[in-house]
Amino acid sequence: MSEALETTSTADHFSLCPKFSRTFSVLGQKWNGLIIEVLLNEDSLRFKDLARSVPKCSDRVLVERLKSLEAEGIVDRVTYKDSSLIEYQLTEKGEALRPVMSEVHQFADCWYDSEN
Repeated sequence: MSEALETTSTADHFSLCPKFSRTFSVLGQKWNGLIIEVLLNEDSLRFKDLARSVPKCSDRVLVERLKSLEAEGIVDRVTYKDSSLIEYQLTEKGEALRPVMSEVHQFADCWYDSEN
């Protein structure tokens, strides 16, 4: 049986696996997927460069999303000793999303026009 669905004794009822639900609550939060995608294509980025890469996301929301992704263990906030430089990069857990994002790209290429 798939871990995504836990079936009950009747065909009318099912429940989503809590791990699956938690994953989608993180990935489905607006801007998180785009932030992860940008960081998958860069080793690390300063906030201003990340903000430039996700231009429709306000700075306030970007800060919130980065804190949320950091709390989930997907993004690391890297500070450098004796410097005000702060960069963001994916953790091993964040890097593990690479094949997921690749599949999303394949789905988008197949099902959506570039104009939309």
